[in-house]
Amino acid sequence: MKILSVNEQILLIAIWWLKDEAYGVRIREKIEEMTGKIFTFGTLYNTLDNLAKKGYAASRDVQVLNQAGGNRRVYYTITKAGLDSLREAKKLQEAIWKGIHEYPF
Repeated sequence: MKILSVNEQILLIAIWWLKDEAYGVRIREKIEEMTGKIFTFGTLYNTLDNLAKKGYAASRDVQVLNQAGGNRRVYYTITKAGLDSLREAKKLQEAIWKGIHEYPF
């Protein structure tokens, strides 16, 4: 299993938190809420596309009819492979930081 980048971890966790409301704007808002960082839409959608290509996230289009022009939203869900990768990333972080009680930096 490949190691997830920090951005991939952040996006997958945001998708997990948002459940059925995980679409671009909401994911971006959740990331800002969680981290205080604002992802550009380019970074957001490139990372989402990469996660989908790797099989860690799945997308589905939904037509939003109650908005002018019926804008399309793409909703994302985390896959089993995505959850497994997040678990591995968490284990890796715990292993890296194990035994460090005082931060030398």
